Amino acid sequence: MSFLGRAVMALRLGTDDPERGDVPGWVMITLMSAVLVAALLAIAGPALEGLFNQAIDQVSP
Repeated sequence: MSFLGRAVMALRLGTDDPERGDVPGWVMITLMSAVLVAALLAIAGPALEGLFNQAIDQVSP
């Protein structure tokens, strides 16, 4: 079988493979999680920085 024939067979067989998984779904979940963390950090970042600075000031002599 030629290279082209093997490539066509691989494409035909690869589309019905139940073990393939849902890669685009996982990519979307990862991106949405990263955006959510970035948004929370942007909103809560200044407050967390203030809390950290207060804690350091209380510990330092």
